[in-house]
Amino acid sequence: MKIAILHYSVAPVVGGVEAVIQAHATLFCAAGFQVTLIAGAGDKQSVPEGVEFLQIPEMDSRHAQIMQVSQALEAGEVPENFEAITLGLQKSLQPALQPMDYVIVHNVFTKHFNLPLTAALVRLLDQGGVKNCISWGHDFTWTSPHSRPMVHPGYPWDLLRSYREDVIYVTVSQQRQLELTDLFGCPPERIHVIYNGVDPVEVYNLSEEGQALVRQLDLQETELILLMPVRVTQAKNIELALHVLAQLKAEGLHPKLVITGPPDPHDTQNMAYFHSLLDLRQRLGLVNEARFVYELGPHPDEGYTIGLPVVMELYRLCDVLFMPSHREGFGMPILEAGLTGLPIFSTQIPATEEIGGQEVMRFSSDDPAGKVAELLINWAHTSMTQRLKQRIRQKYTWQSIFTHDILPLLRGEMA
Repeated sequence: MKIAILHYSVAPVVGGVEAVIQAHATLFCAAGFQVTLIAGAGDKQSVPEGVEFLQIPEMDSRHAQIMQVSQALEAGEVPENFEAITLGLQKSLQPALQPMDYVIVHNVFTKHFNLPLTAALVRLLDQGGVKNCISWGHDFTWTSPHSRPMVHPGYPWDLLRSYREDVIYVTVSQQRQLELTDLFGCPPERIHVIYNGVDPVEVYNLSEEGQALVRQLDLQETELILLMPVRVTQAKNIELALHVLAQLKAEGLHPKLVITGPPDPHDTQNMAYFHSLLDLRQRLGLVNEARFVYELGPHPDEGYTIGLPVVMELYRLCDVLFMPSHREGFGMPILEAGLTGLPIFSTQIPATEEIGGQEVMRFSSDDPAGKVAELLINWAHTSMTQRLKQRIRQKYTWQSIFTHDILPLLRGEMA
């Protein structure tokens, strides 16, 4: 499927719409679509790899000729060269858009920054030269107190408030949906809402190794991630962590437990403990929920280990530092979690109490798993920060939005 994405400018121009286009182009390309960005400003080197770039200078809202036209239009005058510029844009766009299966137009149908471009696209629609046109609305001139004085009744300004049956309309928020519904006088269901998203790779500053680890552990849309940055030894009481995880799952949560450290392959007793944990995990039905990084090695006898930089990436990504240890000599994870702002749940061991004080949520290593799970659940349900983080991770990453909202829109599956 061929998709064209249109705007006045794309990267390296810095702006909110340009950032959204960059994310969309990356997602479409990764999903196997043929993507072409068409804009007045930008360059091939800055668009995502695999994405084509077509530059038509007169599409740029800052093009000298367009700025002169816009100045006259804002004063309520249609300049003599408006028609010639519109025709030129129409001729430039027609061969580029004709083979496209979808044409996604950002803001051009609702903002006044390049009205000759708006008029050219409308004419191509009238002539059937654009298939499956999507108007992606971030801002609207006619409803903006700041921009409203820059448009006037009549042509071409009315193009920015004219509803078309042959266009699919998308807005980036429910507020924008209401504004556009009022402006067009159309039913609300004709205006789709698809939010902007966030990229965890950028926010958490994940390395390539960290990104691969997140994919392998399937952490992208997990509800509650418990981190144990420890080696696999009996002192760490990992069996309690598994039982707590089972209780969380039984309560309807979708949790993950990540143990970053390896067992000692040269210690038969230690390896026996590791295999007993794997057996316990199997009996509790937690194969997908309890993940040992060590298991990601290419062969059973070649375990995988990660260095401190990648462990610190997990600190940024996970929700809770979980330390059910029987004993700790010092408790370095307490310092690391404290510095990264990660909530800490730990047993009442002297090392933890000395370092963490009252800022650590504590329990006894003898407490039943259900009691510890209840402590975690109460925190997860009452922490505003955690609830927001969970909701964003599950619903508002770019990948989630692409999968659940953008692809169904293209397939005609959205109501």
